[in-house]
Amino acid sequence: MARIAGVDIPDNKRVEISLRRIFGIGPTKALAISTRANLVGNPFVRDLDDEQLARIRELVDKEYMVEGDLRREIDGNIRRLIDIGTYRGLRHRRGLPLRGQRTKTNARTRRGKKKTVAGRRRVMKK
Repeated sequence: MARIAGVDIPDNKRVEISLRRIFGIGPTKALAISTRANLVGNPFVRDLDDEQLARIRELVDKEYMVEGDLRREIDGNIRRLIDIGTYRGLRHRRGLPLRGQRTKTNARTRRGKKKTVAGRRRVMKK
């Protein structure tokens, strides 16, 4: 397995697919990296020589924020929103959706498993 940005990328997949295993690199960035590294076609990672791997490593390290640095920046941005008391920060703190989605129904991913609340009991008058 080749190691790029501290992540083992699979040998048995093509370069553009394997690079997506790195946090912060998606389809568009993976294509841009393979193009800038002068890779012809879309070879398998196992078919790359050391020079090509070194070129990819250098590109990722110098030009893209990935893995730990990116996670740290995202966490810092969220922390800043919470600290200055914005609406988005409040939604992050409460674990609710932040982008205007409805919460009466749905939003289960963000809110977690249902917690049943007992209903009011009606007392029958005689």
